[in-house]
Amino acid sequence: MDGFTIPIGEWGKSVVDWVRDDLDWLTDAIAAFVGFLAEGLAAMLMAPAAPVMIVLFALIAWLVRSWKLAIGTVVMFVVILGVDQWDNAMQTLALVLIATLVTVAIAVPLGIWAARNDTVSAVIKPVLDLMQTMPSLVYLIPVIIFFSLGFVPGVIATVIFSLPPGVRLTELGIRGVDSETVEAGHAFGATPGQILRGIQLPLAMPTIMAGVNQVIMLALSMAVIAGMAGAPGLGKEVVAALATINVAQGIEAGLGVVFIAVYLDRVTAALGNPGGNRSSLMGMMQRRRDEMRRASAASAAQEANSAASELIEGGARPSPGGA
Repeated sequence: MDGFTIPIGEWGKSVVDWVRDDLDWLTDAIAAFVGFLAEGLAAMLMAPAAPVMIVLFALIAWLVRSWKLAIGTVVMFVVILGVDQWDNAMQTLALVLIATLVTVAIAVPLGIWAARNDTVSAVIKPVLDLMQTMPSLVYLIPVIIFFSLGFVPGVIATVIFSLPPGVRLTELGIRGVDSETVEAGHAFGATPGQILRGIQLPLAMPTIMAGVNQVIMLALSMAVIAGMAGAPGLGKEVVAALATINVAQGIEAGLGVVFIAVYLDRVTAALGNPGGNRSSLMGMMQRRRDEMRRASAASAAQEANSAASELIEGGARPSPGGA
C-alpha cells in the first residue's frame, strides 16, 4: 500500500481557490451585507448608555419569562459592566444575533423541505453530520481566505457550525405533528400552504424554538473560536487572554459569555411557549384576557337564562280574554 494516497485535501484546496478567484464578486457581496448587518447592530447596541440597555434587557426578560429572570438579568449585565467588558459583550451579542437570524432563515425552510420530501431528507442528513462533527477550527481556514479578518468571517463560520440543529429540529417538529390533524385539514379542503401555516408550524413551534435555542448556544460557543478570525467581542478577549496567559482577563471575558448564554437561553426557551409563564408580563396579560372572556361568557349565559325565564313566565301567564 506504499504510495497509495487520496488527495482529498488537494481537491478541497482547488475548490477554495476556484471560489476565491472566480466567485470573488459573490464573496464581496456577502461580506458587505453581513458586515453591514453585524456592525450596524453592534453600533445600535452600544449607542445607548449601558444602564438604559440593562433596563431594556430586564424588561424583555420580564415580558417573556419572569420578574426573577429580570432581576437576574440586571445583576448579570451589571457585572459585565463592572468588569469593563460591556462593549465586547454587545459586539458578541450582535454577532450571535445576526448569525442566529441568518441560520434560522436558512434552517427553517430547509427543515420544512426535508420534512416534506424524504429524498431531500436523505441527502442533507450526511451533509449535516459532516457540518456538525467537523472541528470548528477547520471552518476558519476557508472563511478567512474568503473574507479576511473581522466580523464577517466570524459570522459565516458561526452560521456553518450552528446550522445543523436548526434544520434537524425543524424537520423533527414538522414530522411530529399528528397525521390525523393534517388529514383533517386536507378533508376540509385546506391547501398545503394553509396546512403548513395553520396546523404544522403552530404545533411544531416548541420544537422549532428548541432548535433556535440550540443554534444560539452553538453560536455563542463558536463566538470564542471566531475571535481567532479577528471577530471583535468577548471571543477576541479570551484569545488575547490565552495568548498572554492573563487569568483575570480570561475569567472576566468568560463570565461575559456565560451570562449572555444564560440570558439568551432563558428568553428563547420562554418564546417557545409565549404566555405560558405565569409570572411573565405576557402570562399576566393572557390570564387577564382569559378572565375577561370567561366573565363575558358567563354574562352572556346569564342574560340568555334570564331571557328564557321571561319567555317561560310569559307563556305560563293566562291571557286577559281567556276563560
